[in-house]
Amino acid sequence: MPFSIKSLALASVVATAAATCTRTYTVKGDEYCDQISAAQGISTYQLAANNFDKINEDCTNLQAGEQLCLGWPGSDCTETYVVKENDTCDSIAYHNQINTTVLWLNNPQIDEACGNVYVDEVLCVHNGVMVPQYTMPDYAPVHSINDVADWAESPPANAMPVEQPELDQCTN
Repeated sequence: MPFSIKSLALASVVATAAATCTRTYTVKGDEYCDQISAAQGISTYQLAANNFDKINEDCTNLQAGEQLCLGWPGSDCTETYVVKENDTCDSIAYHNQINTTVLWLNNPQIDEACGNVYVDEVLCVHNGVMVPQYTMPDYAPVHSINDVADWAESPPANAMPVEQPELDQCTN
């Protein structure tokens, strides 16, 4: 499944983005969003959200020399995970020692069933909520977090152990 901003969500983008950006990146050659995200330690969601005014829905319009904002004060998630084949939200959360509720809060583009996560997508796996707080203009190709997280109930908290349990080594 290719990258798409359509399903991304935000709580609230400040007009002074360039002035408050904590990390920046200059696009080189034919790069694409997931590639930049993986190399720079930023979730695909956060890259798109921080640059909603520069990146189109399919991330096909990046220009060499273009400056992108990678992080905002207080919401710059640098703990990331690149999705691999056969990953599930449960396995991603387990191997990164977070619960699935935090995974969903940090990556609000993920649907309730975790059915839209794709190979090479970069997810924020910080063990606390790091979603950028923005006020989105009406023309932005992203939605508010409430538009996407329109579940009958919140996603179930998954209180998985942070360590894999040891097997009982019984010998007869």
